[in-house]
Amino acid sequence: MAGELDNDAVARAYARWAPIYDFVFGAVFERGRKAATAAAERIGGHILEVGVGTGLSLPDYSWTNRLIGVDLSAPMLRKAKQRAAEHRLTNVVGLAVMDAQRLGFQDGVFDVVVAQYVITAVPDPEATLDEFARVVKPGGEIILVNHLGAEGGPRAAFERWFAPLARRLGWRPEFRWERLAQWAALHGGVRVVERRPMPLLGHFSLIRFARLPRQAPETADSGSRIGETA
Repeated sequence: MAGELDNDAVARAYARWAPIYDFVFGAVFERGRKAATAAAERIGGHILEVGVGTGLSLPDYSWTNRLIGVDLSAPMLRKAKQRAAEHRLTNVVGLAVMDAQRLGFQDGVFDVVVAQYVITAVPDPEATLDEFARVVKPGGEIILVNHLGAEGGPRAAFERWFAPLARRLGWRPEFRWERLAQWAALHGGVRVVERRPMPLLGHFSLIRFARLPRQAPETADSGSRIGETA
């Protein structure tokens, strides 16, 4: 279910946002950022933040965690590197330009993947979520903070009207919860553990997915045997 966004358009949009992003969105998105980092802190360990942007959330993580941040936008990432250096964030062990749909990490290497205001700004949200699930350890979590489109009414109509302009700005405003729920159901290796409204006006939500333990392959000695009927 790929949208009309493409990586080149998104990268260009966020290159334009980079010089003013903190000023425009810093305070607006602060509650969501802090909620996401607090949720990640409850697990801790090796944390990947996808769409780290200018690194606004990096100082909020505990020094006991190891952080890697990736972003599609090189100009945004340069600001994140400056922030990490200014705050002497030695727990930030890597910051790299990377496509969220093609993460350059092995399977199951992170305890937590955090993606703030990202899933509506990628060309293929489901493929991106698949990558998040791939790199998270069994028992770990995927933590999203994102705008979710209205199910109906005036706000839904406005989001549909605003969508063409929003895509030029680098995001998809009409993205609904049902897409996340359907992805989790079809994936089979994750489950929703929390969906909590966030300011402003509940138009944003914190969503947590737990990565389920991998199922042991069925053998002739476990469960119903191959070829055996009930």
